[in-house]
Amino acid sequence: MFQTISKYLGAFLFLLLLALIAILPFPVLYAISNFFSWLLGNVFKYRLKVIEENLKKSDLPLSDKEREHTVKAYYRNLSDIILEGLKSFSMSQRTVIKRHRVVNPELLNRFHAQGKSVIVVTGHIGNWEWGSLSAGIFTNYNVVAFYSPMRNKPIDKMMRWSRSRFGTILSPTKGTTNTFAENKDCPTLYVMAADQSPSKVSSAHWIHFLGRTTGFLHGPEKHARHNNYPVIFAEIDRIKRGHYELELKILTEKPIETAQGEITRQYAKVLEDYIRRHPDNWLWSHRRWKRKPPQ
Repeated sequence: MFQTISKYLGAFLFLLLLALIAILPFPVLYAISNFFSWLLGNVFKYRLKVIEENLKKSDLPLSDKEREHTVKAYYRNLSDIILEGLKSFSMSQRTVIKRHRVVNPELLNRFHAQGKSVIVVTGHIGNWEWGSLSAGIFTNYNVVAFYSPMRNKPIDKMMRWSRSRFGTILSPTKGTTNTFAENKDCPTLYVMAADQSPSKVSSAHWIHFLGRTTGFLHGPEKHARHNNYPVIFAEIDRIKRGHYELELKILTEKPIETAQGEITRQYAKVLEDYIRRHPDNWLWSHRRWKRKPPQ
């Protein structure tokens, strides 16, 4: 009973926070973000050891001073994403269009006109949270985004409501195969973030990434090859604070003709290229290399 009460209390406090964020104009929101990022880095030192270790063990050519600057910039990026994620609950469609713009939606229109479903892969770069909002606005596709449900059910219900307000369907990652089967007769755009650490090392694709042997989820390539769906990478660039542009890049139009592991290698390559250009915009606090390849 205590757990139930605590869940609903947490949901109530979350609603109060959302109500406060909703009335704040963006300049005030980013002023708060500046202070919050300082707290994260200097007071709480949120996963500082993980961030520093990940940066040091990568092969990014950063001096000690550049690495220190990257850590500071990363905390601001993380703080912005957290507050922008909360702001998404109250953002209008017009605001999303203005602040999370797809620069080449005609690429999707071509596949949609052919009646083809597509898989759009991205990473935890820029503001990936707003992607579930903009995806349903900039395309005529039936949009499905995979996500991991939260343990707090009331908050999870609110998160699903917010992310699906403009047409995107949220589907739990554990039901991925069934979701593909259920939508096989309808042209669908599947959104998949593919840079998490894999839970099963035996089925992961192991690739040289940022100077380290890295396991990648096998799901996107598996479903692309099984259904022969084109795979597209969504690069999310921060143009200025609170404004992002998404550029779509084709990884392959005919997955069935690619060698095993090739799609994942292409994905890792374009993601790595992005990180090298914008090192502070990736999720360095994630324990990305906690899994080791099987012996």
